Amino acid sequence: LKVIAIDEQLRVIYEDNVHFDKDLPEFKTQGGVCIHSDRLTVTSPVLMWVKALDMILEKMRSSGFNFSQVRALSGAGQQHGSVYWKKGSIQILKNASSELPLHQSLKGCFSVSNSPIWMDSSTASQCRALEKAMGGAQHLASVTGSRAYERFTGNQIAKIYSQNPEVYKQTERISLISSFAASLFLGTYAPIDYSDGSGMNLLHIWEKAWSKSCLDACAPGLEERLGCPVPSHSVLGPISPYYSQRYGFSPDCKIVAFTGDNPASLAGMRLQEGDIAISLGTSDTLFLWIQEPTPALECHILCNPVDSQTYMALLCFKNGSLMRERIRDDCASGSWDEFSKALSSTVAGNNGNLGFYFDVMEITPEAVGIHRFNRDNQKVSSFPKEVEIRALIEGQFMAKRIHAEKLGYKVCK
Repeated sequence: LKVIAIDEQLRVIYEDNVHFDKDLPEFKTQGGVCIHSDRLTVTSPVLMWVKALDMILEKMRSSGFNFSQVRALSGAGQQHGSVYWKKGSIQILKNASSELPLHQSLKGCFSVSNSPIWMDSSTASQCRALEKAMGGAQHLASVTGSRAYERFTGNQIAKIYSQNPEVYKQTERISLISSFAASLFLGTYAPIDYSDGSGMNLLHIWEKAWSKSCLDACAPGLEERLGCPVPSHSVLGPISPYYSQRYGFSPDCKIVAFTGDNPASLAGMRLQEGDIAISLGTSDTLFLWIQEPTPALECHILCNPVDSQTYMALLCFKNGSLMRERIRDDCASGSWDEFSKALSSTVAGNNGNLGFYFDVMEITPEAVGIHRFNRDNQKVSSFPKEVEIRALIEGQFMAKRIHAEKLGYKVCK
């Protein structure tokens, strides 16, 4: 859990964090999560998140941070995870005693004590059922922005309903992790925002409302448990009196809707229409601002957190940095300096030599293996080292552009 305070010039005046494994060892997490014996189910303890919030606020207080100067507060949470509030919890949340840390007041508030999160892949049967109910994967993507994914919240809710109907019955509200965190500050249930709500397989992304067909396919009485979604930049209300009494926040401090980590990245990067951002990680992630998207099976279309009338697209490529590192090791003696020199020594376009490099089965396109083509479009078995390096980089970025254009991205001249 991270906190950052900025002033009106966007200068950072405070930052800190709580490390789940190290600072909260009693929850016995690894990487902040619990991987269950089936290796498919992955959860996090809800109370760990609440206790981490208590802990980070206490750290701020002991460092002399002046809470009374905070004018507004917002945040981002890992996408897709869900929190299940037990019947009657809203009263406990509203009336939490400022004499107690929040985790003590809320310890009996959750009908599911371990929240399913984005790493969970235990809902394959629910995904198949949802796609079938919606007339196929492409139709589901056309409505919700994505085909059915195991980590997406609607399928997680469907699993809880089918396996533990009593637990579902005891649940009065289901939050995403982002709206759950906002609820803690608001002192009442915060609505789900359009952007993070787009990662649930439940939101009709064109109408900005829950899709009745998707809700009905997942669980009964789901609409009232989710509340009405709102634009991602909505001001939800003033901070709960709990924080004014316990930490000295101004009662006028506003809570702005929290969103998911990916939408928050688009907002934080200050992307505008025509912009594109690429995160070069173990998997490469590409996200972009789109006016008129074309939903496809291998990507995600989300409502744009900055402008609710437009959209953002997310594409993930598995063969990212590990692929680049392998070619660096093979062709540049494991040195990024040598790799860069080799890249600079070749011309843009690589004299017509082109390569596609997939050590593992790629998501977009669904392909595996190394495929090299010379300037005459003939398949070849090898390239000189410097040609190989440029072929890798140009091939990766060409693929990103091609697939972005298929989704509706237009290259600005």
